[in-house]
Amino acid sequence: MTTVLAPVAGHVVGLAAVPDPVFSEGLVGPGTAIDPARRAGEALAPIGGLILKLHPHAYVIAGEDGRAVLVHLGIDTVLLKGEGFRLLAGEGERVRAGRPVVAWDPAAVAAGGMSPVCPVVALDAPPGVVVPLRTDGAVLAGEELFRWR
Repeated sequence: MTTVLAPVAGHVVGLAAVPDPVFSEGLVGPGTAIDPARRAGEALAPIGGLILKLHPHAYVIAGEDGRAVLVHLGIDTVLLKGEGFRLLAGEGERVRAGRPVVAWDPAAVAAGGMSPVCPVVALDAPPGVVVPLRTDGAVLAGEELFRWR
């Protein structure tokens, strides 16, 4: 069982609330989403492991068991080309769960007309293996979000 932590503080809204069908329809895997607090801060590693991919707006961390979790900081934020994001770790680096990976400002993303909602996805996991620990309400960065069985 893998426990996945909330990478950002905010309100849990679920994948269905993500304004992108790739996430809302679960095409990349099951998980949930967080509507982040509108203040600058750091996005954390949801699990411990190896950073497989690291872009300013998104990252993938694979645990020792091979399970990989994607954190996407907002929707269509790739269009910002890294502006407003600062990498705090490096691709290929091993990190512990809860370590800061990217600094960003959800308020700036929203002010730019993009959704700051953050999908947190168990990549390529089959349906039914993600057990939500929170389905709605407030969550702090680093708190348990879901379990991957």
